[in-house]
Amino acid sequence: MNKERAALILNRIARICFYLAVLVETAIVIVDKSAYTNPIEGRLFQITFALFTIKCILTRYSKKEYLTIAFFLILGAVSYFVTGRNEIIRVVMFIAACKDVDMFRCLRIVFYVTAAGCAGIVLLSLTGIYGDTALIQYYGRGGMETRYTLGMGHPNALQCMAWALTTLGLYLFGEKMKHYAYLLVVMFNVGLFLLTGSKTGLMVTLLVIALAYMVKAGTPRIKRLCGVLCGVLTVSGIGISVFFAAAAYRLHDYAWFSWIPGVKWPPLTLFLARLDSALTGRIRVLTENDAYAGTLGSWRVFSTPDSVSYFDLGWVRLFYWYGIVPACAGIAALCMLMYFCYRKKRYMELVMIASFAVYTVVEAHAVSVYLARNYLFFLAGMYWPQVLQELERLWNDAKSAIMNHQSGRG
Repeated sequence: MNKERAALILNRIARICFYLAVLVETAIVIVDKSAYTNPIEGRLFQITFALFTIKCILTRYSKKEYLTIAFFLILGAVSYFVTGRNEIIRVVMFIAACKDVDMFRCLRIVFYVTAAGCAGIVLLSLTGIYGDTALIQYYGRGGMETRYTLGMGHPNALQCMAWALTTLGLYLFGEKMKHYAYLLVVMFNVGLFLLTGSKTGLMVTLLVIALAYMVKAGTPRIKRLCGVLCGVLTVSGIGISVFFAAAAYRLHDYAWFSWIPGVKWPPLTLFLARLDSALTGRIRVLTENDAYAGTLGSWRVFSTPDSVSYFDLGWVRLFYWYGIVPACAGIAALCMLMYFCYRKKRYMELVMIASFAVYTVVEAHAVSVYLARNYLFFLAGMYWPQVLQELERLWNDAKSAIMNHQSGRG
């Protein structure tokens, strides 16, 4: 009886540590979106890391799970010693700590706390207590514009949080929502767009709403097609980002010499220039520095401490900040998660993955030091033990098929 009581106490301590760390990480994200500069952000990251570590210590893992955690921690340690960035280690410890936690409940908490925090920032701004309500500047669209921020520093940041909360809300409640509720969500995001003028955030959000509605109201065949489409969007988004990094140099010459009459530009360069204009210079910015930071030539197997430039192309930033090996390892893990979700008919999870994959092509909200910005980490934490079991099953099936084939030939 004493052992059972001790186990219950340790389990309660583990859960308290986990939820406390998640709440702190979520609060850090909310503060970052406000006009306030957090002077103890680094110290808070250390505290949450310690809390997640305690949760891991008090959690039982199988041998394969320990080996998986060790592999990714080693990868994170190499990245830290080479680049000075500790985000991979923090992410691995968080995902490992998610085992035996009701992650659906955890995400509901994150949703409500984030929504309340954003509402608080907006309220403080509108009442004039703290934060600007609008930002007047040149946004790359031909002149000075007034766009609303409602306390979040930049109109894109405001629309970004609407996209993030819409994505998470549809994942949590989308399959139970009434049909008219989807229309209300569309109206809310369109109304916010009229204030922010952020086309990217609105377009991705409308895509996510459409995909989520297909999962809610579609037939089993439509749901499967939606799952396939989510996979295509995810892979395409990563591929397009690599293309941007490889072809961005074309825009440097075009920007400097396009005024010269009679110069014939390759069709690819002209297409890229038009696309870059539509993306308000997000691709060209990779060439507007001496090191061409972010272009394919600046990528390394593991990144360098000097790779600190900021730009909006999220997948490009992933490769540039952390290196080819960590980025490919993360993408491979994401693909395994998608395969698992498709097999288990978890289509709303696939919608969330596609949402982040598409948005990350042109915005780097999810590629940052903030764990609670990227809800895919929570999905990974929810399913990673089951994904390992699925991989083991696939491996055993492959071995059986090879042995049967060899037996047949014999």
